[in-house]
Amino acid sequence: MKILVIGNGGREHAIAWKLHKDDPAAELFCAPGNAGTAAIATNVPIAAKDVPGLVAWAKENRPDFTVVGPEVPLCLGVVDAFQEAGLAAFGPVKATARMEGSKAFAKEIMRAAQVPTADDVVVRTEAEAREAIAKLGVPVVLKADGLAAGKGVSVCMDQKQVEAALRDMFVDAKFGDSAREVLVEQYLEGEEASVLAFVDGATVVPLASAQDHKRLLDGDQGPNTGGMGAYSPAPCMTPDMLAVVKAQVLQPVVDELARRGTPYHGVLYAGLMLTENGPKVLEFNCRFGDPETEAILPRLSSPLLPALQACMDGTLADCPVEWDPRPAVCVVMVSGGYPESYPKGIEISGLDEAAKLDDVVVFHAGTARRASLVVTDGGRVLGVTALGADVREAVDNAYRGVVKIKFDGAGYRSDIAHRALERLS
Repeated sequence: MKILVIGNGGREHAIAWKLHKDDPAAELFCAPGNAGTAAIATNVPIAAKDVPGLVAWAKENRPDFTVVGPEVPLCLGVVDAFQEAGLAAFGPVKATARMEGSKAFAKEIMRAAQVPTADDVVVRTEAEAREAIAKLGVPVVLKADGLAAGKGVSVCMDQKQVEAALRDMFVDAKFGDSAREVLVEQYLEGEEASVLAFVDGATVVPLASAQDHKRLLDGDQGPNTGGMGAYSPAPCMTPDMLAVVKAQVLQPVVDELARRGTPYHGVLYAGLMLTENGPKVLEFNCRFGDPETEAILPRLSSPLLPALQACMDGTLADCPVEWDPRPAVCVVMVSGGYPESYPKGIEISGLDEAAKLDDVVVFHAGTARRASLVVTDGGRVLGVTALGADVREAVDNAYRGVVKIKFDGAGYRSDIAHRALERLS
């Protein structure tokens, strides 16, 4: 079996790791990959957003299946392009990848499907934004409509933060074309959770739940990031709550997209706020979450590839998806300066020592090889994931791995899974 994984982050390393674990004989390729994927696959020097380059390589090398990791190539139509070339690829086509590519489109689908979400106003100018903020009140949330690498959301708790967000969106144009339209959204209170689901156009199979940590610093302080860690399962996502999310959120959206003639195939990710009035959608993503994937896939005890193929073939109802009952915790290690500017090319040590620990796996995100060294090559550098008999043990195992790894300027949160631990105590 020849498989191509598109992307170069921790999510893609986790996908490749799971595929390799399920079938060590499979021939894996990653485009462009990182230092971690290089240990189990052949890295191909083609950027994930280079759709023509990826299609040309696939036509020549004929992978049996391709798994698309990041949102950018999905929103650019890489699955459409592969299908037109007669190549099998996992993920939604461009029309349905808009569930992540345009927050305004996702809101339109939610309204049509009567899915609970926050009130919002779509604006194009600072004056319109100020009018909407006056209507919704502070605290308030501002979101760039388009893709912004997980950084286009500002949760504004006071007027000072509102002014900073307005400056980023409209004056400094920090998010470029992604903020041509901006959603001014009602602030929701509650506990956040992430529910990802396999979808085959009609059938929805939720994956194990997870909870992400978006803020840079302990205690959920500091700026939003692409994710500082995650754990699975999220205790707040009980079996009853998961059933509610499937019935009131996931299935209605899938049914609405199918009704419009654009059935959704792939992974659909719902970012949720569990409010006192029930779950409400914060966002949809059109792919595996990152770093949620690094906490979820180590718990998947059934093979990954058949489930991915079933999503595309429309046979998901006949595909078993089974889970290791042990929780998993992923701690993200970042470069100094992240999520703003940061250096690259800094040597990383201790990776082998961390990987030798029981129930610990180190997923590479922003890494590269330089001769015999592994060096930093991004803001989020590594995801150290561990399983445990309970959440406390999983947390301890993960941090046991973290302290083995060293690079100048390394940062990480010391309280990943704190909500789960608070529930236990």
